[in-house]
Amino acid sequence: MAEKQKIMIVDDDESIAELISLYLIKECYETKMVFDGESAIAAFPEFKPDLILLDLMLPGMDGYQVCREIRAKADTPVIMLSAKGEVFDKVLGLELGADDYMIKPFDSKELVARVKAVLRRYNQKTQTETPKKEGGKIVEYPGLVVNLTNYSVHYNGESVEMPPKELELLYFLASSPNRVFTREQLLDNIWGYEYVGDTRTVDVHVKRLREKLPGNRDWSISTVWGIGYKFEAHTGSR
Repeated sequence: MAEKQKIMIVDDDESIAELISLYLIKECYETKMVFDGESAIAAFPEFKPDLILLDLMLPGMDGYQVCREIRAKADTPVIMLSAKGEVFDKVLGLELGADDYMIKPFDSKELVARVKAVLRRYNQKTQTETPKKEGGKIVEYPGLVVNLTNYSVHYNGESVEMPPKELELLYFLASSPNRVFTREQLLDNIWGYEYVGDTRTVDVHVKRLREKLPGNRDWSISTVWGIGYKFEAHTGSR
């Protein structure tokens, strides 16, 4: 019998956490509920969840800080839950490495669908990369080394910290220099066909990449107005 996937629910509203847990147990997931940020950080290494449902408005350590702490330790998928629907809050959550963002109140069927979609994308990525680790998945340009095998980026000899999705986007673009990709193509390839977010997600991640990697005379991340983005490299710079 296959081992159940584990989901940690972090929400200070116990009734909401219990309701979410019931939905997920019905779908054959194993769940663990915690009700504050500190407890989530403490429970993470022992429970080892396959996915975290993370409320933003938590007592003490808020959801943003919990996400930062988790991202420093692992690339476990995170879906943020919040009553805040402003673009700023969504953007901040995505910048910190969240894989999805849901606004309360939400439909239980949509929540389950998003959980399944995020887990499917994560599992497909893991299965695809595992057999390739021996040869390595690296792209190099003057002043830039992107290593997808160990999820590291070096810019002008210095290590650059990036959430997984930023690094995957950079690697995808840099692997096909001078090829233009639409926002929809980038969403499909990095976030998956089932992703229910909008194309602003791509814009946010490109903006963050540009801030961390200003580029040089040999390469840059360029906007192709009205279409999307490309990793622009001069001939012979790769």
